[in-house]
Amino acid sequence: GEMPRTETALRALPGIGEYTAAAIAALAFGADTVALDGNLRRVLARVFDVRLPARSAEGERRLRSLAQAHLPPGRAADFNQALMDLGASICTPRRPACARCPLADLCRARELGVQEARPVRRARPATPHYVVTAAIIQREGRVLLGQRPPQGLLGGLWEFPGGKQQPGESLTTCLRREIDEELGLKIQVGDRLGSFRHAYTHFRVTLHAFFCQAEENASPQRRAHARLTWARLEELDKYPMGKLDRMISAALQTG
Repeated sequence: GEMPRTETALRALPGIGEYTAAAIAALAFGADTVALDGNLRRVLARVFDVRLPARSAEGERRLRSLAQAHLPPGRAADFNQALMDLGASICTPRRPACARCPLADLCRARELGVQEARPVRRARPATPHYVVTAAIIQREGRVLLGQRPPQGLLGGLWEFPGGKQQPGESLTTCLRREIDEELGLKIQVGDRLGSFRHAYTHFRVTLHAFFCQAEENASPQRRAHARLTWARLEELDKYPMGKLDRMISAALQTG
């Protein structure tokens, strides 16, 4: 029933990570340790003009080493809290108030005029963008839907069959290939219903939906889907769908 007093012992507790353990050890128990949060990273990166990305492993080691080297023994609570407050109120991410900063004369980044470029941030990778096609295959007042497998993205949801465009393919070539691979159907690609866009967490999609006609009496094969069904337009709302397929469904019902 006794709270651990060291950073190492605190980190062994469920739910306590590296920063929280260091903060408790320093602020509550006076341990000579650094609680390296975003404010400390920013202040240290500016004062010492650290040119390594602050969130990289090497940058983290450099900042932690600098902080530990300048931490006054026995005053870890004051040291950590002072730098946290400085970063939160004066050494802010944008437009730092350098004229009011007590560390202005020591700040290498201010001296070089690069304070707003510190800390260095790692370049974010470009968000992938995929072009996708979908087929609205009609038969006797119904449209063909496929249910995605339960595993993976949008698992278990219903969709208009189609797939991702490959390099060098036209949209119609892509759609004919995808429908042949997924359903074993040969189709004629007709008019475009519309183009629909959606951003997921790690990528963006532009989907082009086309009215299509399959060969007469040809039966779709369940190659890539858990189930297939022919649905009436007025029934489409009953089928759970992802955002893009719901857009297609809405366009069909209103058009």
